[in-house]
Amino acid sequence: MTRTAPLADGSTEQERRDALLIRARALADRAASDPRAVEEDAHALVLRARHASAHAAHAVGLRALAAVHRARWEHAEAARLLGRALRLGPRHGDRLVDAELLAARAAVRHGQGRVTGAVRDVDAALRALAEARDAAAGERERLGAYLELQRAALDHNAGRLRDAEARYRRILSSGRASDDVTVRVANNLALVLAARGRHAEALAWSSRAVAVASGLGPVPHVVTRQTHAWVTVHQGRLADGLREFAQVADAYRAAGLPLGEHHVEVADAMADLRLLPEAIAAAQDAADEHARAGTWLMWVEAQTRLAQLHLARGDAVRARELAAALLTRSRTQRRGAWLARARVVDSRARAALGEDVAGDVAALRRAAAGLRRHGDLAAAVDAYLAAGRAALTGPRPVRACADLDAAAAAAVRGPLLLRVRGRLAAATAAHVRGDDARALREARAGLRDLASHRSALPTMELRALASGHGGELGEAGLRVLLRTGDPVRVLRWMERTRAAALAARLPVAPPGSDEASTGEVRQEEEGGAAGPSPVPAQDVLRAVARGVVRAAPTATGPVLPAGAAEAPADVTSTPPPAAAALRAALDGRVLVELGACDGRYVAVVVDRRRTRLVPLAATADVTSALRPLVFALRRLADPRSAAAGAAARASAELSLARLRALLLDPLGLAGTELVVVPVGELHQVPWGALHDAPLALAPSATAWWATAVAPQRPSTSVVLVAGPELRGAREEVEVLARLHADARVLGPDASRARDVVLAVRDAGLAHLACHGLPRGDNPMYSSLVLADRALTVQELHAAGVAPRRLVLASCHAGADVAYDGDEVLGFVSAMLARGTRGVVASIAAVPDVEVVDLMVGLHAGLARGETMARALHAAREGVDTSSPAGFVNWCTFGAHGAA
Repeated sequence: MTRTAPLADGSTEQERRDALLIRARALADRAASDPRAVEEDAHALVLRARHASAHAAHAVGLRALAAVHRARWEHAEAARLLGRALRLGPRHGDRLVDAELLAARAAVRHGQGRVTGAVRDVDAALRALAEARDAAAGERERLGAYLELQRAALDHNAGRLRDAEARYRRILSSGRASDDVTVRVANNLALVLAARGRHAEALAWSSRAVAVASGLGPVPHVVTRQTHAWVTVHQGRLADGLREFAQVADAYRAAGLPLGEHHVEVADAMADLRLLPEAIAAAQDAADEHARAGTWLMWVEAQTRLAQLHLARGDAVRARELAAALLTRSRTQRRGAWLARARVVDSRARAALGEDVAGDVAALRRAAAGLRRHGDLAAAVDAYLAAGRAALTGPRPVRACADLDAAAAAAVRGPLLLRVRGRLAAATAAHVRGDDARALREARAGLRDLASHRSALPTMELRALASGHGGELGEAGLRVLLRTGDPVRVLRWMERTRAAALAARLPVAPPGSDEASTGEVRQEEEGGAAGPSPVPAQDVLRAVARGVVRAAPTATGPVLPAGAAEAPADVTSTPPPAAAALRAALDGRVLVELGACDGRYVAVVVDRRRTRLVPLAATADVTSALRPLVFALRRLADPRSAAAGAAARASAELSLARLRALLLDPLGLAGTELVVVPVGELHQVPWGALHDAPLALAPSATAWWATAVAPQRPSTSVVLVAGPELRGAREEVEVLARLHADARVLGPDASRARDVVLAVRDAGLAHLACHGLPRGDNPMYSSLVLADRALTVQELHAAGVAPRRLVLASCHAGADVAYDGDEVLGFVSAMLARGTRGVVASIAAVPDVEVVDLMVGLHAGLARGETMARALHAAREGVDTSSPAGFVNWCTFGAHGAA
């Protein structure tokens, strides 16, 4: 019997139990919002309720503790506590409490990926709720709304987005949900709407969720802010979205919450910016954290993004390995949408590995139709594209057109980058049908959309990376134009996709300001000259956020750093020159612009009378000649023995002969001064060693023309810089100083980063003899080692450093990195983009002492008024190539630009 006699304080034992139950429910309601503040009180209440045999309060207190553990992703412990609480049911007999516990366990099981168990718990909770006849109407309604949220979330995570949206809207319109449930529903609805391409409405719901969550506690507030940032980025408002992401990371840490879901959202943002190494790192962090926590539902989503990112970066082997694990886990979780995504990644990876995927078409079509039916727009477009590409490999390629048309139609309503993929699908379908005019229109429209996206980005690096979204579109248009045989149109198309990011006119920090000598991301001072270490994804995110905010346009113009000079109004690109203007600037030189299409190189040759197309070698043949050359030059820079040096020299000469035969001999231009515009891996070719006349390189014909017609600067100052720890650097600059009257010399001890930036910024001629530290993964963070620290390309570019002519006597300083979309980044491209008219740099390691003779010859020619290309050619003729070091220096230095 229940004891009702009054206790010493006048209350009955039942009243105390009821009071404990009320207290327990209050703690359980707060636990999901502010777990740190609740945990200690919840432990105390559980002990007190157990001692008082208050079984209902005991069970609800355990639910509160389970909510604390779930917030920390300790799902196994949360499930254990809820199981223990449910076993108290026969003692207290309160069916409302049972319903609450079952609803809580359903959420935990859902997070663990135990979908069947979650559905079973939701159904059991609804039965218990129906049997809780003594419960107040308000309590029944609130719990009913929460269970409807659970069902909607099950639809959502299964990819049934239309069904999920309908459920979410019913909950919001009912007015029965608590504030906590309302926030979750509005937040989830925003995610669904964004996935379906309805970003404006998504942002409105997300903003409502943030407003309500701000008064509920740190957890709902940080979760809704994260969604708001994600939707904002995908809507195209990069400045606000990236800044908010950076703030959200701090909020997660302050709340003591795991960052797994945040890492996934960061990976998405980084992928859209084509910062693939950082995106992969963030997705891997997310997958690892979810695996440790046993949250297999979210693990599938993180692992899917990771597989897609590895595929985008070209690692099909790793992508296929990840897809295999995804297929197994998605089947276990009965999540059709994620199983469909896994099939798409698996098929694309196997296709990239050269396997026959024609048999995948039917399964991919079913996957695409299911994704589209459920409203997952982006995933449906990818699946239709995969189906179309698989069909293209079959016996009847025309059957691919239906899938490609479906991808194009689905993408029309999507965000900008999805529309770019849709344009690619439409261009491919038109090509299959033989409609070249339509294929070209679609490719041109897609590149125009991409240019709009690129123009919103704040740095040359991000713009170059974003061009990768249009790499296949560029090749699609080039394929069509090559069939026309019109070299002028081919050249114009190449220029449309070539080094577009380098033409961006971006804000420049004024001389003497902090921005002029320090970049947004730089080494810590104590790092000294040890070289830049990889920048963590979170730090890159912060730097990107700061950069976007700084350069974001407003109603009154761009927001610049304090004291910065305002950028010109046109921040898109320099228009390509007309043929007559280009020929006038060439002044007898011959332009050779190279392109790649369908596994072969082609050259457009512009001389003083005509423009012609010349087919060249297969890309694979060039690669097989170039790779051993790179290896041989590396060995020659530091040969271990005379025999090793001789073997490397023989290999290098053989490779040079092969490259000459593949790339230059078909042009018939021996003895002619050239301007060469490489593409892709051809930026690694030592072009000067292949040609018997002066040769200048450029990232595009437009970029070279800009260096040729730029007004003459008044400055004729010469600055000579010697970095530390180079035996020949001091001697080099002292010898060069004798050739230039009034040259300013900064020796190894005086070559501090700030002084170097200010000295060379507007110099007529700057010579930097320093250690070079290349970053192939992120060339804008390659650096020059100076007296106090390493100075990155990013810092030089941000400070507007642009001497008229620049000699980089540093290892690998000329080894700019080629990116998808015909972009190139590195020391040379950054200097040319800022206005430097001529650069000499090496694509390989520079033997220290032996380079002095080449540099003396180069500067002697410059002092005579020769261009960089002609002075370098003459200097190379005076180099003693009998030694390994001399041969390397003769081979690897190249001239860039027209000055």
